[in-house]
This record gives sequence, C-alpha cells and structure tokens, in this order.
Amino acid sequence: MAQIIFDKVSKTYEGGHSAVRELDLAIKDGEFMVLVGPSGCGKTTALRMIAGLEDITGGELRINNEVANGLAPRDRNIAMVFQSYALYPHLTVAENIAFGLRVRHVEKDAIAIKVREVAELLELTDYLNRKPAKLSGGQRQRVAMGRALVRSPNAFLMDEPLSNLDARLRGQMRAEIAKLQKMSAITTVYVTHDQVEAMTMGDRVAVMNKGTLQQLDTPRMLYDKPVNLFVASFIGSPPINFLEATIAAVDGAPAAIAGSFTLPLGETGARAHAHIGRKVILGIRPEALRPVPQTTAPGTITARTAFVEDLGATLLVHLDVTDATVLHGGMIEDEEDLKVIRPRMRAMVDGVLSVKTGDALSFSVTPNAIHVFDAETGFAL
Repeated sequence: MAQIIFDKVSKTYEGGHSAVRELDLAIKDGEFMVLVGPSGCGKTTALRMIAGLEDITGGELRINNEVANGLAPRDRNIAMVFQSYALYPHLTVAENIAFGLRVRHVEKDAIAIKVREVAELLELTDYLNRKPAKLSGGQRQRVAMGRALVRSPNAFLMDEPLSNLDARLRGQMRAEIAKLQKMSAITTVYVTHDQVEAMTMGDRVAVMNKGTLQQLDTPRMLYDKPVNLFVASFIGSPPINFLEATIAAVDGAPAAIAGSFTLPLGETGARAHAHIGRKVILGIRPEALRPVPQTTAPGTITARTAFVEDLGATLLVHLDVTDATVLHGGMIEDEEDLKVIRPRMRAMVDGVLSVKTGDALSFSVTPNAIHVFDAETGFAL
C-alpha cells in the first residue's frame, strides 16, 4: 500500500509549456482518488509523474515518505492500467495475467496460485485458456487489470481505462473497478475526463484545469459546494445554468435580481449582505428548477420551451429566457469560442409531464439551491 504526496510539484516542457503547476495533493493509503478535468488539464501528466514516466521539474513527489523524484519506475512497485488493453494477442488470458511475474522469475507454482486467485476475483476463471481475440471489451479490460493486480503493487494507476467501452459496459465496469478497489484496499489513482465516472467512483475527486488543482473534495461536496465557476460547470450532468444578476436588498433581505426575476437567497443570503450592489453570476442546476403554475411571483423564472429531450424517466427541457441574461452552460472561460451557440437554460423535470416545444412555463427555484459566484473573480461567495 502507498501514501502518495505531491508537494508543489510542477512539470514544464521544453518551450515553456506548464503542464502541471505547483500541485499540492495528498493521496491517503488505500484511497480511491480520481483526477478529473478536460483534455490538457494536466491529469495524465500527474499520473505519469507518479509512475516515473515523466520527469518532475519542480517540487517533491513522495511515496510512503520516500522522495521519488529520481526513483526509477521499476523501483516504485506501481502498476498501471491504460486506455488500450495492451494485451499480448498470442498469449492466453492466464499467460497475459502471469506475464509480469514470469519476467521477474517468480516460481511457477507461486505464479499459478496468484493467477488463480486473481482470476476468481475478476470472474475470469472460465476464460483462462482463451486468447484476447475471443474476449469482449469488458473481459479484456479485466484481464489488463488482472495483470496489474497479480503483482500486489503499492498503488494502481489507471489512465482512462474505460474509454474504449460502450456505455453499458462502462457502467458495469465502473461498479466492478470500485468493488475491486474496496476489496483489495490498494491505493488507486484514476484519471478520467468523464465527470460521471469521477462522481460515482472516487472517495475524493481532484478537479484540474490548465495544470492547476481547482478543488479537492468528496463527490457530494463538489456538487453541493463548488468553489468556482469552473468546478460548478464541469461537475453535474446536465450542466449547471448560469444567469447574470445583481445582489440587492429586497424587504430587508439580500436577493438576486436577474433581469426581471427576483430570486431570494437561502443560506447564501446570510453571506451576501457585504455584496449588496455587486454583480454576480447565479448557478442553478437543471434539477433544481421545479415546474409551477404560470406566475411571475418572486422566486420563479418564466421561459418558453425551445425543445425537449425525452430521456424516459425524465425530460430535459431547453428553455429560451427573454427576461434575464443567460450565460453559456459550459465552462465559462470558453464563452468567446461558443458565441455561435445560443445560451439556453435547461430544466430536468418528471417524464410524465406533458411539455411541448413553444410552451410557456414557470419554474420555482429553492433558495438554498442557488449558487452565487463573483462575476469578476469567478469564486463562490
């Protein structure tokens, strides 16, 4: 097992490109840590630095309290599982799983025992004599995991291992990997760009952007208490809605004025007294919008249905809002690149409701479900 600590670790390539910038991150012994973010955010570079596949240009990386900056990959006892299965096509499942032990000259009897144990754990016992070509994608990925697990490593490093699987298999493998990690209690660092994987698998999640750690917390806290606009926009599916607003005093209590809408603030209101008159950005998740009979009362938003996505149990309703300024629902710094896409609000409603394109709708917004961000800094109030 391993405790892995990044102490102001940086990686700068020739030409001055900073892939990782002063990363401070402590991964606990036995923890399932997920690194998530868009392409180019530095998550894979951080993973490769743990493995010793990338040189560190600043700071210290410690594995079990030993500085690992100059430690050779073979001396770290780290096992990696990649996006590609990287199986040997001419070897059977058993031979693929055993390969790492064979090259280390482990005795044949000991290899056989370890392979059998791992095969039982991964439910591969019936496939040990098959070759990879006769396995499904999910089975191949389990063989790749078995090859890593059989070594009894200090830590697992997983680099988007489910990207090549279809949606159904990804869901199944998410559950299997999480279960396997709990059973083995091996420290695991998992890299993904898929926030659904991050939210459903990690004990804690590190959200990264442009080489910088944005927020480190449990999945629930990332969803409920995002520290800035980037985290709020990246975590949650469908994405959060953003509205321009101003903090004002209404009947003696802070509220957000978004165009013609007045939205009382719940817990945030207690912290908003010092921000009266300040321009802010409101974040309202689609599932926080509740359909109500048409009204313009405070605490409600009116809109017209642009189109509806029928997801079965729920409807994702895309809304044109004329009485407030809606910002693009993606990552806010990309807004200039997305001007051609009309920003719309989204509401997630019960699938039994009858909602059609062109319908005028009203939605109530629970005050405590409104996130408030400073319009200049992007940080949560």
